[in-house]
Amino acid sequence: MLVNNNEYLETIESIKQEIANARYKATASVNKELIILYYNIGKIINNHKTWGNKFIESLSTDIALEFPNSKGYSVRNLKYMAKFAELYPDEEFVQQVVAQIPWGHNIVLMDKFDDENIREWYIKKSIENGWSRNVLIHQIESGLYDRQKLAGKISNFETRLPSPQSELAVQTMKDPYIFDFIPFKEDMIETDIENAIVQNVTNFLLELGTGFAFVGNQYHLNVAGDDFYIDLLFYNINLHCYVVIELKTGEFKPEYAGKLNFYLSAVDDIVKNEQDNPSIGLLLCKSKNNVVAEYSLRDMSKPIGVSEYKITSQLPKTLEKQLPSVEDIQKRIK
Repeated sequence: MLVNNNEYLETIESIKQEIANARYKATASVNKELIILYYNIGKIINNHKTWGNKFIESLSTDIALEFPNSKGYSVRNLKYMAKFAELYPDEEFVQQVVAQIPWGHNIVLMDKFDDENIREWYIKKSIENGWSRNVLIHQIESGLYDRQKLAGKISNFETRLPSPQSELAVQTMKDPYIFDFIPFKEDMIETDIENAIVQNVTNFLLELGTGFAFVGNQYHLNVAGDDFYIDLLFYNINLHCYVVIELKTGEFKPEYAGKLNFYLSAVDDIVKNEQDNPSIGLLLCKSKNNVVAEYSLRDMSKPIGVSEYKITSQLPKTLEKQLPSVEDIQKRIK
C-alpha cells in the first residue's frame, strides 16, 4: 500500500510543508498590506491635523458607513495610525521591517517606548523569534533590552571563540536571567532550581532565547571511569554548539569556572561531533562580583560566560506577610 511507502510519506510531508509555507506567506502578505494601509491613513490624518479631533471622529463614522463589515477604524485606532506614521517617517523602513510584525505588536511598542532604537530592537527580535503579542509584552516587562543589549556581560567569548560565533554568543547572553516561573523559597538549593527548570523547560527556553534545544539535566559524563553530572545541557542550533549550564544559589566563586572548564573539555571530547562548534559554558549565580568573575575567566581555555539570575516571584517581606500561605488557601477551599 502507498501509505507504507517511504517515498510516498516523504512526498506527503513535502506537500504539507509547501502548504504551511504558502499559508505563512499569505498571512504575512496580508499583514504587510494592512500595516502599510494604516501607515498611509496615518499620513493623511497628520496632513490635516488642523482639522482637530472632530475630523478623526467623522472619519471613523464615515468609514463605518461605507465599509460596515470592516473593523479597525475606531477613533482610538485611527489615532494610533496617526501616531504610527509620525513615529516612522522612513516609509521604506516601515515596508521592509516594521510591516513584518502585526498591528497589535506595533501598538504595544508605541505605548511602551518613545526611543526609536528600543522599538526597532524589539521589532527585530519579534521577527527573529516569532513572538506572539503576549510573549512580546512578557519580554518587555522582564527588561529584556536592558538585560541583553545594555548589560555589562562577563565572558571570555571574544578571546576563546572565532568570529562570528563569538559575536553571536555575546548577543545571545543575558544578565540577569529572569526565572519568574519558579516559585520562590528561602532555602532553595541548586537541585530545587534545576528541577523547577526541567518542569518548566518551555518557559526556560523562552528566557534563554532563540535556537536552544533541551538535551538533558544531570547529564552523565564518564571520564576515565569517574562519573560526573552536568546540571543542564542544551544545544543551540544558531551557534551550532552544545551549551553547558551550571546553577549556583550563592555568589560566584573562581573555582566554579574551573569546574565548568573541565565539563566543557569533557563534552567537546565525548559528546561533540566533528561538525559542531566548540561548546560554551554558562554559569548562573545568584550574585557575582564582576571583577572577580573577569579575573577568573581571563586564563580559562574554554568559552565561559557568568550571569546572575533573579527569581522575580519573590515578594518583599512586608507584603509576603500580608498574603495567605498556600496551606491557608488550601484550607479555605476544602
